[in-house]
Amino acid sequence: MSERQHHRPVMPGAASFEAIEATDPAADPAVIAEAADRAAVALVRGARDQADEALVSRVVHLADTEGLETLADLWAGAPAESLAGVLWRLYVLRSWVYADPVTAAREFDRGRGLAPVAEAISGVEEPPGPAEVQALVDAVLGGVVVGDFADTIFRAAAFARVAAAGRTQSEHAGAASYDSDLAAARLLTLAEQLQRAGRLELDGKLA
Repeated sequence: MSERQHHRPVMPGAASFEAIEATDPAADPAVIAEAADRAAVALVRGARDQADEALVSRVVHLADTEGLETLADLWAGAPAESLAGVLWRLYVLRSWVYADPVTAAREFDRGRGLAPVAEAISGVEEPPGPAEVQALVDAVLGGVVVGDFADTIFRAAAFARVAAAGRTQSEHAGAASYDSDLAAARLLTLAEQLQRAGRLELDGKLA
């Protein structure tokens, strides 16, 4: 993790990130997990009263500035139906879209007719090109700080569901490969995990 500069906006949970970074690698995994959970809670629950454009930008670009590997160390092992688990899945989804926006847009476009309800929930603008799907995932992550967090989770789930449907469709109709089916299944699993987490958030049980 790169050294933080004093002029950068303070992000809720930053102290927790720094504490984790400074933790002895041999420390109790439970202690590290607890610190990671605190960081997730601070990021989601603590940002809303002080949200501004700079803070939203930092949250959206957290994987870029801190590294996806760092976020994996923090949250990849968290239960899917937890704040930390949701954050990990949101950042994985954004990282995939930014790493290959052309494929993400193509798969989303193919899946629209197969999952029209999910397409409407996702909110991707027409036409769903690379720039549009990147704008969507940025808007979704911005919702971690502003807006309704349950809606944020449901939009991400819907996008993943549509992309999963599109991923099963090859360039040649009816010729989806085993590899694409397997990859689609993983993306669908992510969508279902986010969907369940969204329901927990609505019930006030996501922690």
